Amino acid sequence: MSEHHTPAAEAAPQDENKLIAERREKLHALRAAAAQTGQPVFPNDFKPDARAASLHAQHGDTPAPELEAKALRVAIGGRMVLKRVMGKASFATVQDGTGRIQAYITRDGVGEQVYADFKRWDLGDIIACEGELFKTKTGELSVKVDRLRLMTKSLRPLPDKHHGVADQELKYRQRYVDLISDETTRARFVQRSQALSGMRAFMVEHGFLEVETPMLHPIPGGANAKPFVTHHNALDQDMFLRIAPELYLKRLIVGGFERVFEINRSFRNEGISVRHNPEFTMMEFYAAWWNYRDLMDYTEALIRTTVQKAAGTLQLHYQGQAVDLAQPFARMTIREAIERHCEGAGGGNVDSRDWLISALTRAGLSEKDDKLSARSLAALQVLLFEEVVESKLWQPTFIMEHPTEISPLARANDQRPEVTERFELYITGREMANGFSELNDAEDQAERFNAQVRAKDEGDDEAMYFDHDFVRALEYGMPPTGGCGVGIDRLMMLITDSGSIRDVILFPALRKE
Repeated sequence: MSEHHTPAAEAAPQDENKLIAERREKLHALRAAAAQTGQPVFPNDFKPDARAASLHAQHGDTPAPELEAKALRVAIGGRMVLKRVMGKASFATVQDGTGRIQAYITRDGVGEQVYADFKRWDLGDIIACEGELFKTKTGELSVKVDRLRLMTKSLRPLPDKHHGVADQELKYRQRYVDLISDETTRARFVQRSQALSGMRAFMVEHGFLEVETPMLHPIPGGANAKPFVTHHNALDQDMFLRIAPELYLKRLIVGGFERVFEINRSFRNEGISVRHNPEFTMMEFYAAWWNYRDLMDYTEALIRTTVQKAAGTLQLHYQGQAVDLAQPFARMTIREAIERHCEGAGGGNVDSRDWLISALTRAGLSEKDDKLSARSLAALQVLLFEEVVESKLWQPTFIMEHPTEISPLARANDQRPEVTERFELYITGREMANGFSELNDAEDQAERFNAQVRAKDEGDDEAMYFDHDFVRALEYGMPPTGGCGVGIDRLMMLITDSGSIRDVILFPALRKE
């Protein structure tokens, strides 16, 4: 058995409060000793010159005699996560931000007093080690320590090393503990960073300018959603956390920036589920002289590039099922999707109110409770799509031609004004992106806003407000433009095969303890 995996002294379960009390006593002893010596209890004068991952990459395959001949001296720092004391010699595993490396600590190497102190240190303590690299008899790359210091005393015990944080809510609530104890969690958020880096580079490479727009809005806009409300004391006015950056980004198109994007945090005061967090990350982009078909081509390439950067492959598996991002993404209208995935939808039934209400009732929506008969034909089609079809779109699929009445910011189709030049991208049965040819007719936009105001007056909390300044911006003239928003969190769920959106957000929203 490698020393790296030897059971630690603290493996036996103990009462956590007792362990914390014992550690506090050790800290008090350290403070008392420091008062005599003048040395800081929490020193801040050590600088590591090496990291675990790079040491393994550079020297992991070096034969022991060759490594010994090089006499490479290194300084490493990190958290002690494993410990094995064996008389005059001991092993400790040090975990830094890149991985783990073993330290070989002897009484002769560090001195009798330091060695005695080390034996009292606890798992979780942050230590600094200096010494030469070598290979143990089992071939494990290690540091033969000749200088050892305690940098930070840990007051709380780490989770059991074999089981980590077992309580899922605790993983979300105390993400710092989860990151310490679970390598897969750390890897997941490294992938998230790589995905964002790849996405940003792709945008800049294609001539997009990264911008920042306000998170506090005087009027919430850009999506049909319920906002968070706050109050600005100096201005003595209510403000809203943004539900989308869309209207500000389009103001920039009016101002002459022809390609802009923003990786942004947005907020919607709605439910929490495995797919929804009230605070979430989107990437929105807008390009002058593009329409929704240009956007679909570009979004497809953007998704592929981002996934390849983060996952290293376009052949993914999500919750046990294959997802092929290398194939061309399918494209179909809402009506075509219903006809393909709803039994009995052919023969014109997709345009029959009676059939749609019957299909929705079979899907579990009560006509009486949901007031289905009061809805328009287009609204019934969209509802059936959401209730029955959406979950069946596992492979990448663009769904097009959303009704104008539910798309207040999208350009209507010139030949069929009842639908818009809009798409939504679905992968694994979930919406990943939403884009459309932008409405740039100021008078039409004003009429659409008025319709939204009427819907709000009738009780629709998610209907949009009338944004007079945005209409005024359009009155100056906005070139033909296409815009799209990509849900970063849901995309990361796909890339990392995560079943819940909370798994890909470092600190998800939780009920107060």
